[in-house]
Amino acid sequence: MTTDQDLKISGEAQPAAAADEGEDITPKKDRGVLKIIKRAGTENETPMIGDRVSIHHKGMLLNGKVFDSTHERTEPFTFHLGRGQVIKSWDIAVATMKKKEVCQLICKPEYGYGTAGSPPEVPPNSTLKFEIELLDFSGEDLYEDGGIIKRIKVKGEGYSYPNEGATVEIYLEGRCNGQLFDRRDVKYVIGEGEDHNIPSGVDKALEKMQKGEYCLLHLKSQYGFGDAGKHEFSIGPDMELDYEVTLKSFEKAKESWEMNTKEKVEQAAIAKEKGTAYFKASKYKQAVVQYGKIVSLLEMEYGLSDEERKISQSFLLAAFLNLSMCFLKLKDYMKVVECCDKALELDNTNEKGLYRRGEARLFMNEFDLANIDFHKVLEVNSENKAAKSQIAVCRKKIKEHNEREKRVYANMFQKFANQDAKKEGRKPSSEKDEALGKALEDSSDEEYNEEFEDEEKEEE
Repeated sequence: MTTDQDLKISGEAQPAAAADEGEDITPKKDRGVLKIIKRAGTENETPMIGDRVSIHHKGMLLNGKVFDSTHERTEPFTFHLGRGQVIKSWDIAVATMKKKEVCQLICKPEYGYGTAGSPPEVPPNSTLKFEIELLDFSGEDLYEDGGIIKRIKVKGEGYSYPNEGATVEIYLEGRCNGQLFDRRDVKYVIGEGEDHNIPSGVDKALEKMQKGEYCLLHLKSQYGFGDAGKHEFSIGPDMELDYEVTLKSFEKAKESWEMNTKEKVEQAAIAKEKGTAYFKASKYKQAVVQYGKIVSLLEMEYGLSDEERKISQSFLLAAFLNLSMCFLKLKDYMKVVECCDKALELDNTNEKGLYRRGEARLFMNEFDLANIDFHKVLEVNSENKAAKSQIAVCRKKIKEHNEREKRVYANMFQKFANQDAKKEGRKPSSEKDEALGKALEDSSDEEYNEEFEDEEKEEE
């Protein structure tokens, strides 16, 4: 195997100034990573820990042999800074770079591939030379929906993170359009931030922070104060927010796997009570968190006695039904259907589950499925006036939908007929086509009315 020493002995070319040129950018100042700026960057800002960075790079041995290059692959390399996803020298160097900057690095083995090397391209104990261009960087998208962008200014300590229900002590500053609206120390339980005028985005971000971490958060409206805004802070609806948050300390909540069945049921009862209080206060997102806790605690619980199973299913049924009601209020109709499906797995004739699923399907323009659900409600309770009313709505919507489709197809067939007539040198016989279209409509209406007459007879 070839090492740096072998290269020297064999007389391979080596930069004479490799050990002398460049700025030592290592935290220890041991000259393990030397940096020379070849092209200055275009902006003043540098990436932060956890940022998603995109670079071009070329890696060389000291004899000039290239062992890796993104230029040859014609696509950049992307990684999260400071997460140990790359060799140490890259994490250190890229953190010092500005956008569009190009630099050269000389890296000792302990900051590269170490004693093992990276066979067959990189021999053991190799000092390496890199040319890196920082193309772009951005904060970490915590939930991959653009709603919470996190950037770490000071890395935390340890390997533990707060969980839902953990008690946290934090310092925060909140800004809207650059204006400070909140600055304070606060101690609270994750999942109950609304009680302390803390938006859900901060709650969620805290679950991905370490003790002592100081980060910047950019929150879209849905993770901020939403369409309601926050009167206490003079924040209007649908505003984006920026927070600086320091996690000073936390005490994790007991995980479900650490609890016995009795403890889980006790926690489920507490969550149900809190969820109901949030729902009555029209704080539907916070209610969802609490009812979701019940599901997390009990849904995968096995080996229960008959009595325990009965209690567990009672809590789960209530949780799924209450979640469906919350999601109706939040207009998240897909989740309403999901929760109702879960409730109906526990009780397939549950009147509320059938009705709410029908409501959601009606909002989703699934009129036939909604109609079926409302009919099932009447099978359970023939006196349900709301279900009867919704069936009438479904029929009206189905008829309107069918009429729209007929008009679309009639226009389409007319267009094709006119095109065929032109090709054959005939004049379009619009009167004949209109008469045929009218006959088809009349026929379709008769079939439609017969279908619902049969349904009405069945109901009678």
